[in-house]
Amino acid sequence: MVTSDTSFVVQIIADTLVLPLVAIATIALLVCVPNVKKFSVYSRMLLAGLTSYLIAKLMATAWQPNSERPFETMGLEPGVSYLDNPGFPSDHALFVWVIFFAVWFGVRNPWLVGLCAVVAALVSIGRVLALVHAPIDVLGGFIAAALGALWYIDARRQRILAKK
Repeated sequence: MVTSDTSFVVQIIADTLVLPLVAIATIALLVCVPNVKKFSVYSRMLLAGLTSYLIAKLMATAWQPNSERPFETMGLEPGVSYLDNPGFPSDHALFVWVIFFAVWFGVRNPWLVGLCAVVAALVSIGRVLALVHAPIDVLGGFIAAALGALWYIDARRQRILAKK
């Protein structure tokens, strides 16, 4: 449960960390992707993001584990901002994991990929700590992002084969 002492830290983790993740990913994807591969990388990123979003909306339509968010069932105030919907899957988790997979595919810098993974995990955990999502909600967001990232598999295999 979020106390007044930790609420500011949870708010930073759950909401504010999204901004530096977007900035880091944008700069990395603009600077580190070679010009000859930009169209291929960016078009797959667009398809992966749109596919992830579609999958998330289909998941939400097909199944809602709870009609109320954790803070509502506990009779508390939410620790961070949220959209007024049941919450499955988490849009924040979906967004940060889509960004992670885009950096993983487009940049391939282990340090940047690791940094993005840590930030995406922190945001996901922060949403649970802020009581606006249950763990299943953030897991749902991750799964939708991972399924959308399947667009990257063929391109990665082609890269590996081209190096041989």
